[in-house]
Amino acid sequence: MGQARHLAAATALIAAAALTLGACSSDSDSGGDTGTGTGGGKAKETAPGTPGSSTAPAAGTGGIPAPATSGGSYYVALGDSYAAGVMIPETVPGSPKNCSRSSSNYAHLTAKQLAVPSFTDVTCGAATTADLGAPQVFKNGGDSPAAQFDALGPQTKLVTLGIGGNDIGFGEIMTTCVMRSGDKASPTPCKDAFTKDGKDVLAQRIKDTAAKVDASLKTIRAKSPDARVLLVGYPSILPETGDGCPAQVPIAVGDLDYLRGVIRGLNTMLSTSAGTANATYVDTFTPGLGHDVCQPAGTKWVEGIAPQSPAAPAHPNALGQQGMAAAVLAKAKG
Repeated sequence: MGQARHLAAATALIAAAALTLGACSSDSDSGGDTGTGTGGGKAKETAPGTPGSSTAPAAGTGGIPAPATSGGSYYVALGDSYAAGVMIPETVPGSPKNCSRSSSNYAHLTAKQLAVPSFTDVTCGAATTADLGAPQVFKNGGDSPAAQFDALGPQTKLVTLGIGGNDIGFGEIMTTCVMRSGDKASPTPCKDAFTKDGKDVLAQRIKDTAAKVDASLKTIRAKSPDARVLLVGYPSILPETGDGCPAQVPIAVGDLDYLRGVIRGLNTMLSTSAGTANATYVDTFTPGLGHDVCQPAGTKWVEGIAPQSPAAPAHPNALGQQGMAAAVLAKAKG
């Protein structure tokens, strides 16, 4: 396949993935923030206490109410598409369609291993820190889940949070880097696109997101003061060395180091925020080394733009969720 056709196919796949994930919430500078307001979706009723279930609307928030018990489930999972396990079978019954919440995500696997007395998963594809405290509204319409924080309560003893990637514009970064990878005018077309007036735009976004993560951790502590809070980082996506794998992720070779730095920078910020908030950071990057997108099926934890196993493009597959669950479980038991 020629370079032009390859890029066209890659762009089409990314666009399709964006639609599947709800194309993020409402507009923001980084392409990830959401506004307030209510969704027009109707809650689907399932048995109280099951993942994706609810008993009554969450006061003052609108949208599909978060699963609720009088004081919150023992274990509550919060987060974005990496936490939700987007497009990995099977979708949690009764959960909002746009969230694409998998029953094989790391939270479900962790809950099963710990045999917790009650568990609520409110993770959702395309979520940003803003969607933790307000209903998540999707550009493509559909059910609008209530604020993820509504699932928390004083009886909650364990919380996992995986967030931040959409705040820095993960979808935009993917699309930009793939679309510019054929630009021969510069060896680093993606880095150039995110450099304004000599400054790294993504580094600034990570810095700005730190304050949002800090505020989110404070809210969790206020709502669930006795909970063990685990802030889950992002796994290794690109190989640590070499020229990458254009068939899986068509990115200019010169941009690979830059993007590796973005992932490491995001994780470093999350680790620092966890330490500041007396939460526990879960490193999924280190155990994910050697399981990057360029590895063969059965080894890779993260899929490329044309997934070989069920998962969203550039997202963890079932094996990746299992690997992340092992890291989460180790900290939860520690």
